[in-house]
Amino acid sequence: MKAVLKKLIFKLLGKDPEAIVVTFTTGDPELAKRMFAEFQTLVPDRRHFLVEPGEFGAKSTQQIYRQLRKRFRPYRIGQIAILLDRDPRYTALRRAALLCAPSKILAYNARLERYHLTVTAPIASLLFIRGVTIDRVFLRPIWLVPWKKDRSVYPPKVQEIEGRPLSPRRRRIAVVSPYYPFPLAHGGAVRIFNLLREMASEFDIFLLVFSDGETAADLHPVLDLCARVVLVGKPRYREPRWSTLAPPEVREFQSPAMLRSLGRIRAEYKIEAVQVEYTMLAPLAGDILVEHDVTFALYRQIRDRAPGIAQRWDYWRWKRFEAKWIRRYRKVVVMSEEDRALLARPNVAVIPNGVDLDRFVPEIERPGQRLLFIGAFRHFPNIVAYRFFVDRVWPILRKKSSGITLTVVAGPEPLLYWRAYTGLESIPPDPGVRLLGFVADVRPLYVEANLAIVPTLESAGTNLKVLEAMAMDRAVVSTTTGCAGLDLQHGANVWIADQPVDFASAIDTLLREGDLRRRVAAGGRVHVERNFGWSQIGARQRALLRTVMPSRVHIRPATENDVPEITAIQQTAPESSQWLSRDYLTFDCQVALFDRRITGFLVSRAVADREREILNIAVHPDFRRLHVATELLRAELSRYPGVHFLEVRASNAAAQHLYEGLGFQAVGERPAYYDNPPETGIVMRILS
Repeated sequence: MKAVLKKLIFKLLGKDPEAIVVTFTTGDPELAKRMFAEFQTLVPDRRHFLVEPGEFGAKSTQQIYRQLRKRFRPYRIGQIAILLDRDPRYTALRRAALLCAPSKILAYNARLERYHLTVTAPIASLLFIRGVTIDRVFLRPIWLVPWKKDRSVYPPKVQEIEGRPLSPRRRRIAVVSPYYPFPLAHGGAVRIFNLLREMASEFDIFLLVFSDGETAADLHPVLDLCARVVLVGKPRYREPRWSTLAPPEVREFQSPAMLRSLGRIRAEYKIEAVQVEYTMLAPLAGDILVEHDVTFALYRQIRDRAPGIAQRWDYWRWKRFEAKWIRRYRKVVVMSEEDRALLARPNVAVIPNGVDLDRFVPEIERPGQRLLFIGAFRHFPNIVAYRFFVDRVWPILRKKSSGITLTVVAGPEPLLYWRAYTGLESIPPDPGVRLLGFVADVRPLYVEANLAIVPTLESAGTNLKVLEAMAMDRAVVSTTTGCAGLDLQHGANVWIADQPVDFASAIDTLLREGDLRRRVAAGGRVHVERNFGWSQIGARQRALLRTVMPSRVHIRPATENDVPEITAIQQTAPESSQWLSRDYLTFDCQVALFDRRITGFLVSRAVADREREILNIAVHPDFRRLHVATELLRAELSRYPGVHFLEVRASNAAAQHLYEGLGFQAVGERPAYYDNPPETGIVMRILS
């Protein structure tokens, strides 16, 4: 009876009583095809219709809606499927579909996740329309729904792994990072690993990181450099991104287990300095904060490029957070002078990114038209750069030459990060583009490349990939943003272009003009050799750490009781002047105590007003390379401002290097100045 009545009613209405299902191609055609096939499987007993945008041309939403009503007037629409992939070309058709049956919409996103839009769950429906993934549309802030069950999870598990033995000669520091610095899968890992290697020569390092499935092969290279590695479980953050005053990236790493571990390590091992890597870990409150990029500057670029409420909110939060924490650290490290100017604080120091010049060495370029872009997709500006190049530059290049190819190194799990940022299910394939994930050794890719490209639109800090390409003697085409902070000059050591047409033209020009390409490449190699070797950058890192640590060297005037120890030190230093130790007390003689033991001495005298001569300086061999001589000299220069002279054996290169590092300059020679053996003395001078 019910079925008969149903047929009668719909017959009077002029409609087929059996409901139909309509799928709208309102996004990428390939995704829409897969959506249609899935919908047919989900509802196999209904008649299916497919509506495509080509049927409507450039009509408005209302015009499309009227045409759809006319087409489907004889039918009862039971369900509509639409694709939401943020492509503006389908906006009119998408809106018309919503008007046709607003309560019967099954929406798919670009990851082909589906959600039934309904007025009974308006917030979730709106979030899904705006691109929020299905696992987050029902997230509500805990301050709004304190009884919610889907809460953030903070794993208590901590694993401590022993590395190289501790040494009483090395001071102890802790380094905290959100990521384990091996393998070298992204620029941050490259920087941290290389500076750990440089710091390990002077310090015992305790590395604390959030664990992310590290293998034994990943652990060993770092354990060779560190005394301990502490792996802390990474939190699972389950709050809406918009809902907190602190940026969500900060909240994602707020771990009670990490705080407890750091506190225990500091107390148990008497850590003298804590260096915190990345701005989002700033609440761990160390001594040195390393800003791999000035994060608010990055979000300001995003806000300026695509203004909106969310973009303004993100920028405001980062600006507030960063301004608060950089004031609380004794030292803040940035990558370039431009970044230092952005922060404009007296506690900011520049320690730039670098490149391993012994590992990245030039090799002969092979003929071809091969481009290389290296940028891990876990850092979203690299996805922005890739889309800019492939969507806007690549088509221009392909028209100029069909033989040009592009290799992209997108880092670990590129599809995961691509989906999270773009909302798209897959990375569109291209026959001329080779997309690689993590590559353990990128040097062979540089060898086969003819040009390296850096099409970065949004960035802060400096790009390691620029330095690596230059070290390999490959010319680089970059946007202004992509090579910012490296003090490069267009046409001399890099080629800079910002607009799609200009970027494509630069690549075409350099590929055609081999002499120009080789000249730019050679200029880049010279530039990195002069400025960006890890050894010189490591020296700056070690010096910065010493500034935040209490001095282990105590300087005081020598007394009669110190003469035997001064004599013993002088006897172990044949390269220094050999005097009767008791005679030193007739001049200004200072001794250095290291852990309460006399380990070195310095003797000086006044020769004129504001002019002094350093007669002798020596350090016991067991305490060399612990900055005892440096502290003695600095104390001397601080006590007596003016001109200081000293002599050093011509063969004593280590001492000359030390003096030059403090600012002394060679101004003359004294032949046969030294005895046992006879040797020329180099006269050095400093104005302090």
